[in-house]
Amino acid sequence: MPPTPQQRRAARHHQPVPGAGAPSTRGRRAKPITVDAIVDAALDIVAREGYEALTMRRVAAALETGPASLYAHVVNKDDLDELLIGRLCTAIDLPEPDPAAWREQITGICTQMRDLYLRYPGLSRAALAAAPTNEDTLRLSESMLAILLAGGIAPQTAAWGIDSLALYVNAYTLEISLVSRSGNEWVVSREELLDRFSGLPDTFPQTRRYAAELTTGHGHERFDFTIELLLDGLARR
Repeated sequence: MPPTPQQRRAARHHQPVPGAGAPSTRGRRAKPITVDAIVDAALDIVAREGYEALTMRRVAAALETGPASLYAHVVNKDDLDELLIGRLCTAIDLPEPDPAAWREQITGICTQMRDLYLRYPGLSRAALAAAPTNEDTLRLSESMLAILLAGGIAPQTAAWGIDSLALYVNAYTLEISLVSRSGNEWVVSREELLDRFSGLPDTFPQTRRYAAELTTGHGHERFDFTIELLLDGLARR
């Protein structure tokens, strides 16, 4: 009986997939089909066109093969998503936990996550619904958990803390990718928002009065504010 998709996923970190790297008779590829080649091609598509453009068929076309050839190495699109998130996680520099610098270390990791997701627009959507299950992804959560624990954060608070931080980074970068997407006619400028808020009826007095505060923020100021806010909350518990 052939291995189940779950067995194949579990075994991938420990032994090569049977037949991986075997040459195909289709096309004239310079390189064999491997898990790394599939991930490279997928990330290139996301970087150029966004996560919404990513399909198994598009990856297969980029590798000059048919979609069926990919399934000897990747179980399905969900499996590919997990591999992509894992690849990004391996690119993050994870420091040795320092009790005296735990806030700076967590902030640094979150900033790296943010910048990687912004390099691949919309990819954080795949991470929102995916629990860390492979070793590459678990490497990141293991490091963040160790840093919070070293900083004196209680285990349950630390566990929920890394979940909250990851959710915010994912949501923040996803919002930017959606706002930046071409053809998004719903995005308005700050000036237009201020104009709309100033024209609200008297039933919205606070929104009218604090329109400037509600719409301000340059670069990643809101991101920095929220990460600090979350860390302040963790430190107080």
